[in-house]
Amino acid sequence: MIDSTFAAHFATDWIECWNSHDMARILAHYRDDFVMSSPKIVQIAGEPSGVLWGKDAVAAYWTAALARIPDLHFELIGVFLGANRLVIHYIGAGGVPAAESFVFDADGLVIESAGHYIIPQEA
Repeated sequence: MIDSTFAAHFATDWIECWNSHDMARILAHYRDDFVMSSPKIVQIAGEPSGVLWGKDAVAAYWTAALARIPDLHFELIGVFLGANRLVIHYIGAGGVPAAESFVFDADGLVIESAGHYIIPQEA
């Protein structure tokens, strides 16, 4: 089980790593075989399932995303804590709120993550 200290540190560090655009720092949070899901994977990586497996595949996706958004900057809004998971709520690309969920192994590395994005309101 993860605690609030771990969750707060992870969230702060995760935001800082993304804002550094340093892929090695970003990937240090994840196991080699982690699974990432996101609707953005369909758009950027061309994977229709929206799911990628392993650091190599996800690193290629994230590298492409950073190339598309070279001024990417995240701002932490809050952290939601579960037993072995947490959700980071943040301001993401284009100033739009987003959330990312993480499941951790016993060593505190991410084994599964998922990006979640707000659905625009219809006029």
